[in-house]
Amino acid sequence: MTKVSKPTTSKPVKPVKSKTGNLVLAKKLTAKVFIERLKAHQSDEELKKIQRYFKSEKGEYGYGDKFMGVKMGNLFALAKEFGEMPIKEIEKLLESHIHEVRAGAVSIMDKASRNKTISKERLKDFFDLYIRRHDRINNWDLCDLGCLHMTGSYLYDKPRDILYKLARSKNIWERRTAILSTCYFLRQGDTTDTFKIAEILVNDNEDLVHKATGWMLRFAGTKDKKRLIAFLDKYAATMPRTLLRYSIEHFTKKEREYYMKMKR
Repeated sequence: MTKVSKPTTSKPVKPVKSKTGNLVLAKKLTAKVFIERLKAHQSDEELKKIQRYFKSEKGEYGYGDKFMGVKMGNLFALAKEFGEMPIKEIEKLLESHIHEVRAGAVSIMDKASRNKTISKERLKDFFDLYIRRHDRINNWDLCDLGCLHMTGSYLYDKPRDILYKLARSKNIWERRTAILSTCYFLRQGDTTDTFKIAEILVNDNEDLVHKATGWMLRFAGTKDKKRLIAFLDKYAATMPRTLLRYSIEHFTKKEREYYMKMKR
């Protein structure tokens, strides 16, 4: 075995204490290392499943996306380990043409944003990166990872104009981001933006926007059912069927039948 001599001139890498209490070398929190670790979980069998799941055939919404073949559970666990990755390295992951690498970038931000000790500056960095590089958010799962907590938690005590701008975007994923970002508000009991943005999206022509909007309306209904009923009384007859079905999923059978008959 070759004997490794002790370095005498180079400075040691400064250790960084992670939120989990483990010491992690700063040089390990890079996009390159993350991708190497991710590749260790690659599976050809999983690749076939993912390509079907994310509709990547010609003519489907995910056409042209490239996949590695990594189970999401493995990806999420790895993202948690890299929660203190520098923002520039996270952006490098977003720039990848591989879907799971981009998902890793957004998952790192999602996991870290849920830590109660995260700084306001770090959360702002996450939000700014997500919005600035929204061109790299090109599938429903990436929207969901970024918006069910991170974006809303940043905007909660701030003006929310950006969501209304996104809701009127020509880009399907920006519109999905707009409605899903209200999820955090709903957890705090704030339903106002969900209903306002749902009104903007109520006649959207994309099924994946219908599903997201219906999902958030259903959640809003658990906080304020009277307001959801008022919304449905106004729009049920004209809103897309998928949106309506998702919205009334928690209603009684009698209530669901009433609103579905309005749709007919």
